[in-house]
Amino acid sequence: MESSTRSQARICRGCWDQMHMPIPIRGPLALPFQAFGITRSKMNPNICTICERAFTFVKKQRHVSATASILFADMRGYTYLSEQLDAITLSAVVSTFQDQCAQAIWEHDGIVNKQMGDGLMAIFNFPIKAERHAAAAVRAAIEVQRRCGAALEGMAKRGVDTRAMPLGVGVGVHTGEVEIGEFSTFRSDFTAIGGAVNLTARLESQAAAGEILVSAEAAAQAPELVAGAAIRELSLKGINQPVPAHVLTVH
Repeated sequence: MESSTRSQARICRGCWDQMHMPIPIRGPLALPFQAFGITRSKMNPNICTICERAFTFVKKQRHVSATASILFADMRGYTYLSEQLDAITLSAVVSTFQDQCAQAIWEHDGIVNKQMGDGLMAIFNFPIKAERHAAAAVRAAIEVQRRCGAALEGMAKRGVDTRAMPLGVGVGVHTGEVEIGEFSTFRSDFTAIGGAVNLTARLESQAAAGEILVSAEAAAQAPELVAGAAIRELSLKGINQPVPAHVLTVH
């Protein structure tokens, strides 16, 4: 089986890593599974919909504890754009942002767990296992900035005055213990919750356009990617002590 989502896995990497179940997701062997509604997941094309429902039906539990790296990304200047662009053009911009972020995350074996308009949340190390998941998340964040930066440069060509409001993406990355599973009786999709998720969201909220804020925990597992980066002390909502973050910028 391929080792990266840069390749097209023929069996679900999540089911294999978590349960050692070889579920076909491409090729002729996948057709009988598709007939029963087992298809590739929208969270990552190299996992399947069984991964989204495995907790209650396979694992026999609603959630599990795991160490994971979390990434939050959000557009900066979205409100300004919404005042400058018509609804159809704005929708195209948001779609481009989401698509470019997803491609960057999938390239590094993460899943796009939630899409929230002009923002998203990604998980690394579940269900696809990655020994260096913090490094994968940071690399994905760098790729998000590169891809989205190139896309947003085109805004000036659409008549948007980018001098009036900096446009870009703010990203936060953190590594820690989370609870992953199904937390709603109305939906079977899984997600991650816990202090690590909240801290990542707080980091992202403090990142300026073009910045990636990497927590000390994530940086410790990916030192080669934050070498030479400035460290910023942040006062985050709900956290009593200042939180140091490595500041990465992508040009």
